[in-house]
Amino acid sequence: MPHKFNDETTAEEAASFFASEIKGKTVLVTGATWGGLGAEFARVIAKYGAGLVIVGGRKQESLDDTIKKIKEETPEANLYPLIIDLASLTSIRQAAKEVSKLPEPIDILVNNAAIVASPYSTTADGFEAHFGTNHLGPFLFTNLILPRVLASKTGDPRVVNISSEEHHCSPIRWKDVGFNAGKDYEKWQAYGQSKTANILFALELSNRYKVKGLNAFSLHPGTIETNLINHFGLEEEMKTMVDPAGKPLVSYKWKTIPQGTSTHIVAAFDPSIKDQSGSYLEDAQVNNAAANKYALDEANARELWSLSERLIGQQFDSISQ
Repeated sequence: MPHKFNDETTAEEAASFFASEIKGKTVLVTGATWGGLGAEFARVIAKYGAGLVIVGGRKQESLDDTIKKIKEETPEANLYPLIIDLASLTSIRQAAKEVSKLPEPIDILVNNAAIVASPYSTTADGFEAHFGTNHLGPFLFTNLILPRVLASKTGDPRVVNISSEEHHCSPIRWKDVGFNAGKDYEKWQAYGQSKTANILFALELSNRYKVKGLNAFSLHPGTIETNLINHFGLEEEMKTMVDPAGKPLVSYKWKTIPQGTSTHIVAAFDPSIKDQSGSYLEDAQVNNAAANKYALDEANARELWSLSERLIGQQFDSISQ
């Protein structure tokens, strides 16, 4: 029976519908600090029977807090903390080694961690912080652990990239992803570029590895007050957002964290969207029409993959070729 989810569907409602798909699976989610979408996703899938939930984050105490609170509700939950700083290629490589040593293959990877509209800064490796943390970090981590994802026995391994409606703020700035070392920096363009990259990365992952059964999706969870945006007032900031043509982005609707996380659940577990791999979701359903054309352009997806490889200094061969 098809679901009729919408912008008010909660993560628990979606998980209840897909309980049989969640049960027993090994799922890795980054950005699992309590009070955010990643922790809510982990909480709900643990409640609905995930076999192992690997919660990733920068700080051990934050992961311990998330695990403690999930276990208060679901004592039998099987949770594993993974330290990973997506602003450090060294940390990413160490985390990937740890994941690769685990006996369980990864059935679902959810690249949820991100920074949002921060003042100009660079990562440990010198990349503009949004592009480095929100795209290059997940790009490297995903590719390093991809053999463990492809080893899934479910027949439906998935990678889910959490993007944003704010990808409309900027395409990939091919000649200057770093904003001229900060001299031409605008925080919403920087965030928007990284969110465009999330969509393109999912598309290219799907194109490269679909012959191995991998499905990849990107999504907009909604406009939500989470712990990611405690450095500014989002409602006021939303009024300043414009697309590349200078048109205001005003089509947002506020959601709760449970409502925002429902689209994570659909992208990760809905079996009916397998034949739409590479797609963009919002409001708990596939909606490619909501994505900017430049974010679902296959030539752009291929070019971003090549650019990302050059920037991190490592190539990842497509096993579909």
